[in-house]
Amino acid sequence: MLKIGISACFMYPDPSRVVFGPKHLAYVEGDMFSYVSQEGILPVLIPDLPFHKLTGILAELDGFVFQGGTDLAPQSYGEEPIVSGKWLGDPYRDAYELRLMDYAIQHQKPVLGICRGLQLLNVYYGGTLYQDISLQVPDSIVHRDAKLYDQVTHKIKLAPGKTLEKIYPEKEMDTVNSVHHQGIKMLGEGLEVLASCREDGMVEAVQASGVPNLNVIAVQWHPEFSVGKMPPHLDPLRLYAYFVEKVKNQL
Repeated sequence: MLKIGISACFMYPDPSRVVFGPKHLAYVEGDMFSYVSQEGILPVLIPDLPFHKLTGILAELDGFVFQGGTDLAPQSYGEEPIVSGKWLGDPYRDAYELRLMDYAIQHQKPVLGICRGLQLLNVYYGGTLYQDISLQVPDSIVHRDAKLYDQVTHKIKLAPGKTLEKIYPEKEMDTVNSVHHQGIKMLGEGLEVLASCREDGMVEAVQASGVPNLNVIAVQWHPEFSVGKMPPHLDPLRLYAYFVEKVKNQL
């Protein structure tokens, strides 16, 4: 059985929370667990432990999925907040996940980044982010609506001849959900763009070009939220099957 590690989301001590109020929590969103848990695959929540205690666990994992969640902190990519007190991100989670990303890439483990996971990959490769797309890119479309959430969609343009176009050769499959207010500003060195938003050009998918077997890929949308949806939505299971095939090829 393949073992796929999923980086954790965190909730921090909060006295107002009735259950586990003073405790640090690590979790995986339910649709993500379902998405990763295909036949023959064991999803593993990667614990938040000192790295010297974690390396033995990481060595047992066959691939890594970096899930969505809170913003990255501006200081994680060398910036200050553009608005005082807003979009401060989660530097603790950044540090935890950047260590995991470094382990995965240095050990040539396949990586699938989702939403925040794409932004994390870009930062790992030295890129930067728009802290708020609507503020910094005034002519952009709406990429996030808190009430509509994953019902917000737009069309994407796939880079000709690249990985995503090979996964999705049908021209009518061009729609993804959009649940993010941050995005790639300066592309990290060593990354190539696989897809962009048709309406405003925001980067929607990237791949690490310098790693063996092109086994590091990330998308800005949430494929786990689109399971079972019909075209023009991209079939999310095809993307996951591509990742799983990369995992199997590494064994």
